[in-house]
Amino acid sequence: MQRITVVGIGADGWDGLAMESRRLVREAEVVMGGKRHLEIVPWAWWQVRVEWPHPLDEALPALLDEHEGKRVVVLASGDPLVAGIGTTLVRMLGAEYVEIVPTVSAESLARARMHWSYEETSLVSLIDRDVRQLVPHLAPGRRLVVLSNDGGTPASVAALLVAQGYGGTTMTVLGDLGGLSESRADATAASWNVRVAPEVNVVCLDCVADESRRSAMSSVPGLPDSAFGEEGAVVARDARAAALARLAPAAGDLLWGLGPGAASVAIEWLRAEPLASAVVVENDIDAVARTKESAADLGVPELRVVRGTLPEALDSLAAPDAVFLGARAADTALVEAAWGALRPGGRLVAHAVTLDDEAALIDLFRKHGGELVRIGVDTVAASDAAIAWRASQPVMQWSAVR
Repeated sequence: MQRITVVGIGADGWDGLAMESRRLVREAEVVMGGKRHLEIVPWAWWQVRVEWPHPLDEALPALLDEHEGKRVVVLASGDPLVAGIGTTLVRMLGAEYVEIVPTVSAESLARARMHWSYEETSLVSLIDRDVRQLVPHLAPGRRLVVLSNDGGTPASVAALLVAQGYGGTTMTVLGDLGGLSESRADATAASWNVRVAPEVNVVCLDCVADESRRSAMSSVPGLPDSAFGEEGAVVARDARAAALARLAPAAGDLLWGLGPGAASVAIEWLRAEPLASAVVVENDIDAVARTKESAADLGVPELRVVRGTLPEALDSLAAPDAVFLGARAADTALVEAAWGALRPGGRLVAHAVTLDDEAALIDLFRKHGGELVRIGVDTVAASDAAIAWRASQPVMQWSAVR
C-alpha cells in the first residue's frame, strides 16, 4: 500500500510553508485538496491536481486506488489531525501509511489572539456538524474555541447561545487567521448582527449564563426529567444516573437502548462520552421523531434511532459494549438476546417496576450474578401549610458484566 503525505497549510498560503513542506509538495506527482488549497499552491506541469469530490468519505477510497503507486500529497488546513483530513486517512489506511506534516493550527492561532491558555480552553469542531453539538460544551465561565463550518456558522452559534440562555456570552469571530485578510469581530451573542462572516473563521466564546437561564446542562449524568420534553417515557433522574454509573460510558463503546425510557439513558451516555456511540430501537414512528428531536436539542444529534420491534430489530445491529433495558425484564427472549449479543466485558443494566419484571430480574441475578439493587427516592411535596415527604415508585435495577 502506498504512503500518503499530508501537509498542513495556513491562511498565509505558500509563503508561510516551511522549506521541507514546500519540497514535499513540489516533488509530488499528485496533489489533492480543497479548491482553496489547490489555488494557492504554485502550478507545476508534472503534477495532477485533484479537488476533493463530495461527499468525500464515500469517494476517497476509489480516489486513492486510482493513484496507487504515485507520490501523493494531500493539502489540509493547519494541523491535519485537528478536525481534518489527516484523521480520516489514518483511520482508513493505518498510521504507518500516512505521514503528517502540520503547520500552526487555527486553534493555536485563535488562542494566541485571545491570550487564552491551552489549559483553560476547550476545542469544539462544527465542521460538517449540526450546530447543536455545541450544547453539551456550554457552561458558565467556560472558554471555547469553535471551528466553524462556513461563514454562516457564527450567526447560528449566536442564535443557539441565546436560545440556551447564554445570550451574554462574548463572541469573537476571527476570520482568515494568519492571512493578509485576517479580521476580528466582537459582540455578545444577544447583540450579534453579522449575518455572514468570512468563509474561513473561528468563533471564540467566553461563556456567560443568563440569570434566567434554565438549569445547567452538565455532562454528568442526571439531567432533569424535564430536559427530555413533556412527551414520551423517561427513566427518572436518580435511577437514570445510577444506570449510567454501571453502564460506564467509554470511548469507542456502543450502547443499545431498549425498552421504555431507554432514549433518555442513551442521550446521557453520548453526552458523558463524546467518542462513544448509541442506538435506540423505537417501534412507533412518532417516538422515533421525538427521540431524534430530543437528542438534537440536547447536543447529541448523532444518536441513531432504529424503527423496529424487539427483539427482531437486534439482528441488524452491531454487537454492543453496553445494553440498557427499560422495564422489559419479563420479556425473556429480549433479555437473553441482549445478553447474548454483548461483547466480552460488556455491561447490561435492566430496570423493573412491576412484580413480574422484578421476579424476572431476580431470576437473572441468580443465573448470571451481578448486582441487584432497589432504588427508591422520596421527594418533598410542599403546600401552603406544611411540607411532607412523597414516596416515588421504587425501581429494581439489575446490572451485570458478561
